[in-house]
Amino acid sequence: TMGQNLVTNNVSVVEGETAIISCRVKNNDDSVIQLLNPNRQTIYFRDVRPLKDSRFQLVNFSDNELLVSLSNVSLSDEGRYVCQLYTDPPQEAYADITVLVPPGNPILESREEIVSEGNETEITCTAMGSKPASTIKWMKGDQPLQGEATVEELYDRMFTVTSRLRLTVSKEDDGVAVICIIDHPAVKDFQAQKYLEVQYKPEVQIVVEFPEGLTREGENLELTCKAKGKPQPHQINWLKVDDDFPSHAVITGSDLFIENLNKSYNGTYRCVASNLVGEAYDDYILYVYDVLTTTPPPTNTTISAFQDSRADGAPQKIDHAVIGGIVAVVVFAMLCLLIVLGRYFARHKGTYFTHEAKGADDAADADTAIINAEGGHNNSDDKKEYYI
Repeated sequence: TMGQNLVTNNVSVVEGETAIISCRVKNNDDSVIQLLNPNRQTIYFRDVRPLKDSRFQLVNFSDNELLVSLSNVSLSDEGRYVCQLYTDPPQEAYADITVLVPPGNPILESREEIVSEGNETEITCTAMGSKPASTIKWMKGDQPLQGEATVEELYDRMFTVTSRLRLTVSKEDDGVAVICIIDHPAVKDFQAQKYLEVQYKPEVQIVVEFPEGLTREGENLELTCKAKGKPQPHQINWLKVDDDFPSHAVITGSDLFIENLNKSYNGTYRCVASNLVGEAYDDYILYVYDVLTTTPPPTNTTISAFQDSRADGAPQKIDHAVIGGIVAVVVFAMLCLLIVLGRYFARHKGTYFTHEAKGADDAADADTAIINAEGGHNNSDDKKEYYI
């Protein structure tokens, strides 16, 4: 027969499962087919099995095919199997059997169970005893992360892989899943996950419960301090910045209540909240208005140490357009004043020179001109007014 008439294919099989070895002949001329193991011992000669290993079983035998199954595959079964066709000369085709060993369940370990915001934590994921070596990937939520892998060869091409992930956490990471994904040809969707537990210092916000509008003399003021953190703040304190706290003010838990406001209460009131991680605060600036005030002077804003400054709910806001308008009017008025003054001085200068020139016109020489000019000072009263 011309050309290669015998066909087979390589097989990958998971340890303990069954491999199917196939020897196929395109055009058979009644030649004998046989299958040999990697040590070139005959497993099947046509449909007869000389080898005393009952894990090999005949699946199909015909003139065109010898199909053999090998059950409960072990690592020692790995190697190159030979299909032979007794033509002249004999033909051989090779089937490589690769035995895959899946890793054990991924083992996920954290250096610490609870981490404080801004700190680094370390998580390791181990894929034990696999062939070939596993690849380990990491995800935090839906974001891929890069770990650092170490590969340890055990025996007989078996490997254990450990990946170490270093991670600096923020408060947004609290409750987010970190997932270790094992990539290996013998397993699908093999992963383990743990949820991050992150502690963070409080976030503080002062809310004005009363009044809705301006804080006027004689009215009451009620503020609530809202603080959340992990763990929950164990302490909330009210104080007045750079001043003694009014004895008249009542504090109940996180609420501050001042009755019958007057201007002596003006100032900055601060709420400080703390937990194991740290402390934070928010400020409220109290300005007590006269009873009849309708338009506030400066706007009342809470200033927070750890958040952007923001309006505290009182509807007293400076209109930027109004400020712009006032500035424009002032600038315009100053320009007008400069123009008027400029024109005035120019005109006055002109008058002075004209007067001096009058003396010069009639003079025979320079001296006479000066005398004439001085003589012209009969009208100097008018000039004095100009200078004033």
